[in-house]
Amino acid sequence: MTDAKTPTSLDGVTALYRRFRPGRFAELRGQDHVVRALQGAARNGRIVHAYLFSGPRGTGKTTTARILAKALNCEHPLDGDACNECASCVAITKGSSLDVVELDAASNNGVDDVREITAGAWHGTPGRWKVYIVDEVHQLSKSASAALLKTLEEPPSHVVFVLATTDPHKVLPTIRSRTQHLEFRLIAGDTLSTLLHDVQGAAGLDVDEGTIEAAVRLGRGSARDALSALDQLIATGSLIDTLPRFDDLLDALERGDTAAAIRSLALLLREGWDPEQLAESFVGDVRQVFLLQVAPDVADAVDTDRQRLVDWGARLGLARTVRILETVGRAMREMKSAPDKVVVLEVALVRLARPDLDHSIEALDERLTRLERGVSRATTPSAPPAPSLPPIGAVATVKRESPAGPPTPTPPPSAPAPAMTIPPVSESRVSPGEDPESLRDRFLTRVVPRTSRAAQLLLRSAHVRSFDGAQLVLVVATEELRQNTDRIQQGLRGALEHEFHAPIDVVWEVDATLPTSPAPSQPRSRPRTPAPVDEEVIVNDDDPVVVVDSVADHLITEMFPGAEEIS
Repeated sequence: MTDAKTPTSLDGVTALYRRFRPGRFAELRGQDHVVRALQGAARNGRIVHAYLFSGPRGTGKTTTARILAKALNCEHPLDGDACNECASCVAITKGSSLDVVELDAASNNGVDDVREITAGAWHGTPGRWKVYIVDEVHQLSKSASAALLKTLEEPPSHVVFVLATTDPHKVLPTIRSRTQHLEFRLIAGDTLSTLLHDVQGAAGLDVDEGTIEAAVRLGRGSARDALSALDQLIATGSLIDTLPRFDDLLDALERGDTAAAIRSLALLLREGWDPEQLAESFVGDVRQVFLLQVAPDVADAVDTDRQRLVDWGARLGLARTVRILETVGRAMREMKSAPDKVVVLEVALVRLARPDLDHSIEALDERLTRLERGVSRATTPSAPPAPSLPPIGAVATVKRESPAGPPTPTPPPSAPAPAMTIPPVSESRVSPGEDPESLRDRFLTRVVPRTSRAAQLLLRSAHVRSFDGAQLVLVVATEELRQNTDRIQQGLRGALEHEFHAPIDVVWEVDATLPTSPAPSQPRSRPRTPAPVDEEVIVNDDDPVVVVDSVADHLITEMFPGAEEIS
């Protein structure tokens, strides 16, 4: 008898998924709940007349149906499992048994096909049970389903129907109600890895660990697909020839080069890849980039491929990676009904490379991020320095030139300076190439301005106790102030995560010894009025004020002082 841990080898067949197809319940991988139900029923003689096997492709539905037929007709069964060595088991394995009749409903879905097999159900059989296996049963026509239903309602006592489908919701409810439904699941990665290692030993394959792990990733939970991928990797000797490479395309999207993105797609299409297949493979790669940023232990990428995707994650960032997944995902849905699938994919890539052509919130956020980076990198030594951004909680005002003469300098306001301070940050918390002073500047000028006006007013009375890159501890003087922080907590966390590309926990504490610095009352907001470009931007409580309550206003104030906003 075959060892339960060793895959059964079918002589004369070279394809791994056929050569090592399971022949007994003990050899099935990843479907323990199905094995317990069927083996227990065969052992205790509690077989029902109809089963419905549903689940993704390549998870063992048809194979399990044949194993059940073996177990029911085996001459020497052992604990409800087939011996896989008697004449009946061998005949079922070779497909020559009269006890098993298979029908592929994908190509034989007419009423005559079903009537032919149901008519034979009443005839005798050499074995104890006659098993009918109907694959892709959801593709039967309405009349064929009705003909099958009649036999399922009053079946012969020696007949068992096994209906297999990848889409059980398309099976008639009247048929589903007359069957015992067993759902097959995708196989876990570690189970697939164990299977491929067992096949490697049984077949004497000379493959390295990286090839096996790549086959596991390409299998995506399907044992058949994993074995087919292993076959292909052995034949080609490289993963590069098996899947399209998207490095040039990702580079074009990262640089915002529309022409390069379209050229990269055209090159892949000329190599013979189908547009839908390209989109699916591209989303698969970007998904790994996404997982390596948020949950590296879940990602399936291995070795050099993993490092390549990690590098892409660092270049793209989490926000852009998510936008690529969402945009190409929508394109894949549209491609199913589009007359020209390539056009849909090209438009999606252009929108990814040019966020100004995409009106989604994610695209607008990306455009704003690019603008912020451009402003921070821009240097003009000959030009006078632009006015600095307002401090936390402050407001920007426009000083108008009086008719009598040039503007008179206004003394600075007597309001106390902002109480928020940033303690020194050790070099270990600073990203490569960024000094502690730059990190503090990012928090004050890029994180806080992204928060709401109410948050900026509250932050003015807060002190930073510690900031280690993962947790930010802020201290306020009274419990009343701390209770008000619940309203700004979510916005502050979002601004921190947007800037530092990592979730940062914000903790508020109360320290009564801190000097209280009450937030100034919010002045009444007035609309912007036209002003000459050379007007001076100052802070003056007596002049009309413009409340700066978003990062966009900060950037506009800094780059275009005195500009008029036209809505």
